[in-house]
Amino acid sequence: MNAPREAVVRMYAPREAIHPREATGRHASLRWACVWLTQLLFYGLPWLRYNGRQAVLFDLGSRQFHLFGLVFWPQDFIYLAGLLIVCAYALFLVTTVAGRVWCGFACPQTVYTELFLWIERRIEGARSARIRLDRQPWNLEKIGKKAAKHAAWLALALWTGLSFVGYFTPVASLVAGVRHLDLGRWETFWVLFYGLATYGNAGWLREQVCKYMCPYARFQSAMFDKDTLIVTYDRARGEPRGPGMRAPGGEAGDCIDCTLCVQVCPTGIDIRRGLQYECIGCAACVDACNTVMDKVGQPRGLIRYATEHALARGWDAAQVRRRLLRPRVIGYAAVLALMAGAMAFALALRVPLKVDVIRDRGAMGREAGDGRVENVYRLQLMNTGGEARLLRIAVAGLPGAAVVGEDRVEIGAAAARALPVRVRAERGPAGARRIVFTVTALDDPALTVREEAAFIVPHRD
Repeated sequence: MNAPREAVVRMYAPREAIHPREATGRHASLRWACVWLTQLLFYGLPWLRYNGRQAVLFDLGSRQFHLFGLVFWPQDFIYLAGLLIVCAYALFLVTTVAGRVWCGFACPQTVYTELFLWIERRIEGARSARIRLDRQPWNLEKIGKKAAKHAAWLALALWTGLSFVGYFTPVASLVAGVRHLDLGRWETFWVLFYGLATYGNAGWLREQVCKYMCPYARFQSAMFDKDTLIVTYDRARGEPRGPGMRAPGGEAGDCIDCTLCVQVCPTGIDIRRGLQYECIGCAACVDACNTVMDKVGQPRGLIRYATEHALARGWDAAQVRRRLLRPRVIGYAAVLALMAGAMAFALALRVPLKVDVIRDRGAMGREAGDGRVENVYRLQLMNTGGEARLLRIAVAGLPGAAVVGEDRVEIGAAAARALPVRVRAERGPAGARRIVFTVTALDDPALTVREEAAFIVPHRD
């Protein structure tokens, strides 16, 4: 008697290589416009100069973050938190209105995949040529094309890594270090790390990042409703599908089952099966289908941006646009406008001078030779502006309180300085008293910062 055979259950399906066909059309042009815009900004910003320094530089070593004329310090972390919240709400608003349009047109994974695919097409050829090349045995032609492609990928990836590190290390010194083979240890690590991450994600993983690694694909449905614009297939118009031309007034649907919508999809899905979490909303299938509809003499829009309500109720474009301003969208937009306005207001009122007062704990208050009491402090001054300033230091709050010695100090642009300060005041009752330091910019008297501190009056012996 034969023993029963055990079934093998695979937890993960083997990956099938996807060779997207190049799509042309309005959405493809828009996607390439986004590629150019984002990459000109990414690669170009580190090279911009502003007031003699790199315009955008997050200098972790000196704990300064330069954004054109603004200089932020670690104490300004609240602005970064506010910026992240504003960006998150902007993403929620865009997703509620137009689905995963961010993923399809501006996400770094999509952008670099487009660039890497462009290199692949230039070297290996169109989709059919790439498929044949992958299936043929290894020979000089295949080795040469594959080596050229991966060399170009690595060059672009390493330049991307260098540009990324250029936001944290002055890019001029970074490039000089590469040219003279004298790059720092950490700079080398991050250039290689980010470069190889770009090479792996855009060259090898591609759609797997969108399908399995990106969390946005998993929770996007919480922001969708039946009036969200998504890439959809008009089943009522397209079915039943079949090959060949369609006669006007016939019973067959408009879809000729050419599968071009599947061939151009970067994640390899069939949009005709309905909304799927793998769809990144790039609209490549829309361009492909519109091209086919033009050739067979049918109206465009068999696959298009539409909403569930629009398909179910037969709405036209004007009715769809009217439903975009629904309560959910208005709520997101109002919250986003309030937060963006609050951020702009806070930045406009931001004082470019910060003062921290630390009393010298190693030396208690002492009686000076003139009978007054003296305390020693350390003032931590930070000038977050783009120009040097001459500051005057004053103190008040106790009878006869005054700064002993020089009460003026110069501090450079975007610089910090620790300054020891001695303060004397008339003797009063023993204990801790409150004094107020006032730091004023002599070139701008309106720029004044006040900071409280404790003044210790010792007991008499």
